[in-house]
Amino acid sequence: MPLSLLRCLAVLALLWTAACSGQPSPEKDTPEQGAGETPTVVLHTETMVQGLQHPWSLAELPNGDLLITERPGRLRVVRNGALVEAPVAGVPEVFARNQGGLFDVRLHPDFAQNRWVYLSYAEACEAGATTAVVRGRLTDDDSGGYRLDAVAPIIRANACRDGGRHFGGRMAFDREGLLYLSVGDRGHRDEVQDPNNHLGSVLRLTDDGQPAPGNPFAGSGAGDAAVFTYGHRNPQGMARHPDSGRIWTHEHGPRGGDEVNRLASADNYGWPEVTHGKEYSGGRIGPASAAGFVAPLTVWVPSIAPSGLHFVDSEQFPEWEGDLLVGALAGQHVARLRWHPREQKLEPVERLLEGALGRIRDVGGLSDGSLYVLTDAGTGQLIRIQRDGD
Repeated sequence: MPLSLLRCLAVLALLWTAACSGQPSPEKDTPEQGAGETPTVVLHTETMVQGLQHPWSLAELPNGDLLITERPGRLRVVRNGALVEAPVAGVPEVFARNQGGLFDVRLHPDFAQNRWVYLSYAEACEAGATTAVVRGRLTDDDSGGYRLDAVAPIIRANACRDGGRHFGGRMAFDREGLLYLSVGDRGHRDEVQDPNNHLGSVLRLTDDGQPAPGNPFAGSGAGDAAVFTYGHRNPQGMARHPDSGRIWTHEHGPRGGDEVNRLASADNYGWPEVTHGKEYSGGRIGPASAAGFVAPLTVWVPSIAPSGLHFVDSEQFPEWEGDLLVGALAGQHVARLRWHPREQKLEPVERLLEGALGRIRDVGGLSDGSLYVLTDAGTGQLIRIQRDGD
C-alpha cells in the first residue's frame, strides 16, 4: 500500500477515535491552530520598568501612579515612568516559597473615597499555607511614597494544606461591589469536588470579607457559604466582562487542558473528574466531558500556562474591542480571543508577541489606552504595548 495512503488512513483513524471518545480534535483544542485571521494591528513595545522581582499584578491609581506586586512580598510604586525605590510599607508577611508569595492587587470600586487596597497572597498556616486577602488604606508617607494603614485580614481560605503550589490568588470586583477570589486546589485534587472547603473554588465575598448574600450554599449545609463556583484547578486569570458584567476566569490544566470559563452560581467546572489534560506522566485523568459539569469555553492543548486576563476597551485598539487577552507563561505570548455572544462561542484569533518578551504573568490596560504586560522573572519588566506609530 502506498505510504501516502497509509498516512491518510492514520489521520482518519485518529479523528474517528477523537470523535467517538468525546475528545475534541487537536484542531479544535488548540487556539493557535484555529487562528487563521491576519494580524490587524502592528504593535510597538516599550519597557517602562526593569528589575522587578517576579511581578504578579498591577493596579493604576487615579493620579496615574501604578502599584505592582512582587511575589517575594513587596508592593512597588511606579511614578512618572520610574520605579520608586522604597516599597509600600504595611504589606503582610507572605509565604514566599515555590509558587507562593504576594499575588494580586485590586482597588476598591470606591477607592477615590475610601482608599482601600486589596492584596491576595499565600499565608503560612499550621498545616502549611493557604490563600488569604487583606485590605489596607493607602496613605501618603513622609518620603513622598505610600504606606498601608488599618491593614486587616479579609479572608483566610479554608485551604490550608502542605506544599507550595496552586494558590490561585486572582481577584475581581463585580458591578455590585462584591469581591471574587480564586483559590487553587493546592495540589490536593481529591478534595476539590467537596464545596465544604475552598480548594479549587472561586469565593464571592462582600467588600469586608463576609460571604456574599445569595451565595449558592449559604444556609444549605451542602457547601461553604463563601463558595460561588468549584471544580477548578488553579485559576490565575479573572476579569469582569464589560457588557454582561459576568466574571470570567481561566485556569491552568495539568499536561494540557488550560481552560477559559464564565462563572455562574453553583457551577462545577469538573476538576479532576473531567479535564482535557493528562497526568504529567502521560496517563489519562478523566474524560473531557460528563453530565453535571460545565464545559469550558475553550481549552489549550498543549498548555500555554495562562496567567492574567483582560477584556480590551481602548480607542487605540478599536479592532479588538471586547476581545480577551490572556498572558502565557510557558507559551511566552499574549493570546487574543474573540467572544461571539450570539453563537455563545469563544474564538481563538492570534498569538501576539510570541517569544519576544518572555513569560507573561499579567496583562491589562492603562488609562491612556495602552496595554501592558508584566514578565515573570527575577528581573521582570513592566512593558507598555501600543499601536506602532502611536
